[in-house]
Amino acid sequence: MIKDIKGLHHVTSMAADANTNNDFFTHTLGLRRVKKTVNFDAPDVYHLYYGDETGTPGSVMTYFPFGQMPKGRRGAGEVGTTEFAVPTGSLRFWRDHLAAKGVTGLAEGTAFGEKRLAFDGPDGDGFALVESDARGRSAWTGGGIGDDTGVFGFRGARFALREVDATAELLGFMGYQKAETEGDVTRFVIEGGNAADTIDVERLSNAAPTADQGTGSVHHIAFAVDDRAAQLRVRQALMDTGYQVTPVIDRDYFWAIYFRTPGGVLFEIATNEPGFDRDEDTAHLGQALKLPSRYEPHRDKIEALLPPIAA
Repeated sequence: MIKDIKGLHHVTSMAADANTNNDFFTHTLGLRRVKKTVNFDAPDVYHLYYGDETGTPGSVMTYFPFGQMPKGRRGAGEVGTTEFAVPTGSLRFWRDHLAAKGVTGLAEGTAFGEKRLAFDGPDGDGFALVESDARGRSAWTGGGIGDDTGVFGFRGARFALREVDATAELLGFMGYQKAETEGDVTRFVIEGGNAADTIDVERLSNAAPTADQGTGSVHHIAFAVDDRAAQLRVRQALMDTGYQVTPVIDRDYFWAIYFRTPGGVLFEIATNEPGFDRDEDTAHLGQALKLPSRYEPHRDKIEALLPPIAA
């Protein structure tokens, strides 16, 4: 069993419009934009990162706003819901706040003893706010949401799968322990890591369609390891088990490896180092356009292709 994974690192999804995406996460949800860079494989597309004050692993939602990409179809084989942790007793505020902002899909409920508020993102993304203890985390308040209601970071994520057994076995190998089951949803929890420590696996009926990725879809979900040495241990363990894992890729703010799971979800293992302050001081995170070194000679051309983003 792998012992190096520390919970979630980030979740990366796809969006249509960069400004709509930025406004939703910075003003509606009150997160901080901690990095404005580009898709390393398509530099005419932004890669936007949102999180807490410093972009702590376990707090960061990231997006590729692809413009005219078709909308994704929800179904089996995807991360169906990304879950954010908010203070206990704050869901009434969030229900009223999101409704006032015109957010759709609002639905209150309870899962595994935790109160939750489901809602849609601007591209039909599946989200939920879950009442949770802070567990050492602080909400970013620069977006106008108070620290008594603000988002701490992730609580976890819920996978929507047609067949769950192989994914459950993989999660166990990665260090997650099966906790409990409610209906068609089983919770897995990892101990000794960060506060973004739950994965819920929902078994969909055989009639459920296979998800088609597009705007509003999660592209991949990333799990955290402390450093590159831990990442290499995880990579070797996965390959020894038969998974096809990419070489280590430098993403400037972390190193990454990727592999496809039996249920169809793309997993990433990302390092907690070096962090988002490697090229910007904490006070100015996410303000300037940061480019990978190979694209820096083409900055003028790239900036001309990217739409301006409001603060």
